[in-house]
Order: sequence, then C-alpha cells, then structure tokens
Amino acid sequence: MEKLHELVNEFQEQNLLLPIWLQEEKLYVVNQKKLPNTKVAIAIQNVEELASAIKDMVIRGSGALGTCGAWGLYLAAIHSGGDKKFVTRAGELLKQTRPTAVNLVHTIDEILEQMNGHGIDLIQEVEMKTIEILKRQLSFEHRLGEYGAELIGDGDSILTHCHSGALAGSGYGGRALSVIRKAHEQGKNIHVYVSETRPYLQGARITAYELKEFGIPHTLLSDNMSGHCMKQGLIDKVIVGSDRVVRNGDLVNKVGTYMHALAAKANDVPFYTATSSHTMDDTISNGSEVEIEYRNPSEVTSIQEFRIAPEDTQALYPSFDITPHELIEGIITERGVIQAPYATNLRKVMAEEDSLV
Repeated sequence: MEKLHELVNEFQEQNLLLPIWLQEEKLYVVNQKKLPNTKVAIAIQNVEELASAIKDMVIRGSGALGTCGAWGLYLAAIHSGGDKKFVTRAGELLKQTRPTAVNLVHTIDEILEQMNGHGIDLIQEVEMKTIEILKRQLSFEHRLGEYGAELIGDGDSILTHCHSGALAGSGYGGRALSVIRKAHEQGKNIHVYVSETRPYLQGARITAYELKEFGIPHTLLSDNMSGHCMKQGLIDKVIVGSDRVVRNGDLVNKVGTYMHALAAKANDVPFYTATSSHTMDDTISNGSEVEIEYRNPSEVTSIQEFRIAPEDTQALYPSFDITPHELIEGIITERGVIQAPYATNLRKVMAEEDSLV
C-alpha cells in the first residue's frame, strides 16, 4: 500500500484533477453529480459502494472508469486478505455497472488474467498492476494530447461534447481535453464551444468547470446549436472523447455525438475522436453490434431531482450513440492520429497493443 500512497502523492503534486484516489484503506471519489457548485469527495469503503458510485454516475468517464476497475480490485484484494475468488467476484460486479464502457472491462480482465498468487502475494500483484495501469493512463493522456494538439491551429475554435476531461481520466485531461489542454499549454490561442450535453449536463457542469480551472476560454451551447454555429463559421474542429472504438472505426460515445458529427460533415468541419488503444474493441466488427446502455428515464424528465416534465411523461435515455466511421476525420490516440481506412489501420494499432500485454 505504501507504493500506491507514494504514487497518489506524486500525482497530487502534478496539478492533476484526480477523480479517485487512495487514502489509508479507503478510496475517495469526487462526486461529479455535485459539480460545478460543490466539489466534494465521498469515501468508498468496499467494492459494493464503488459499484453503486459508478452506476449512479458519481464517477464516470472512460479513463476514470478504467482506473476504477484497478482501484476496485485492489480494494477487494486488501479487504479479503488476498482471496482470489473474492477479487474475481468483485471484478464481475464492477463489469456489470456500465456495460458499454469497454475500458472498465478491459482493465478488470487485464488484472484478473495476471493474478497468480494468493494472500499477500496476490495483494502485491494487484498493487503493482494498479500502479502500472495508473501510470499508463496518465501517460496516454499526455501523449494523445501531444498528437492531437498538432491538429489544432492558433486561433482555432473547437466544439466538444459531453465531458472527456481530467475527472473522466486520470487527472490531466482524459481524452478530448488532453488535446485541448495541451494546445493551450503550447500557447495556442484557442476557444472551446461546450455543448451542455442533456440530459445529464456533463458538458455544462463538468467540462466548463475544468476549462475554467485550466484557464481556457470557452462558451456554453445548448446541444441543438452546434449545426447553426458551424454554418455560421464559428467552429473550426470538433473533438470528442470515446467510450469505445470498434474494428471498423465506428465510434461509441455519449448520445448526441452522432448529431454533432452529421452537422460537421454537412459544414465541412473536421470531426475527431480522442481515445486510447485500451478503448479499442477488436471483438466487435461494427457499431450496430454494440450493446447500448439505457438509463433511467427519470434522468430525462428531471434535472438533478428537479422535475421538468409533467407526471407520467414517457422518456427515453440511451446513454450512448454510434457515429459511423465515414464521419470521422481521424482517431487521436497515444500512438498517433489514425486515419482511414480504419479497418486496416486500427488493426495495426490493436496488434501492437496485444504484443505489449
């Protein structure tokens, strides 16, 4: 546990917005549902509480969910005294919380497949693997940020959707905001248009919060304004995050992404997704095969428990949609910017990833 504490202290000294961290034998998670008005962390004492926090959207975002998988298995390991069966059951529980979030599943499977020991040996194995995963996630964010920043010109205005930032990653910038933050740090004069992202308002509540923290100029838009703004020439590029990229390059991301991609195509605005090789899914050939998570309709009829629709109003909330690969100008990764033909070029990146495991 001492080495993990040292890593957390090291991260906290790097101006990171950590979404989750270890303190003594508890995890602490920033409650993203309370942002931007209140920044508060809640204590997580066991895997069941972590699973509830993930299901209830207290913590969310592809990269952050991946690290949750590692932290959760470590918590299970130390609380069970290194019981392999207990840790395995904990992993299965966590994987069921957000079925579309492939990074969470990949991280858990990666740890479970490498567990050989029992007792203290198993705890040490999971601890060292957790450290490796946390360092890798942060490295991914910096590297994909550097590759993506090369696409951004001085004076560009960028539209982003949902929240793909530090609190959705390991603290630097997650996916899309890694690119935007790196360009800003390079001294480029950029402006970010933030879609509010109904029904959960991640863009308004969290992306705008982070951009303010980073000192990046930004303007909030309602989701249905993007086409108008593109037609008016206000937006030069669209950069979104990624919950999954499948074999042919189809993108699974927050619902509404497809709508922005269609508007971008119609107005000759380049549309990019920022992801990591760990969020690519070679087991699925195209987006139509992906299981889309449907959340509680009350999240549409209410905003944070404040009802905005009449009683008994029917509502629909698919948490994600599929953006076809033909609408994507490039896929920004920690290994460079991948371009079409995606079926060929993604396979090369996935093969490289497999060779490193």
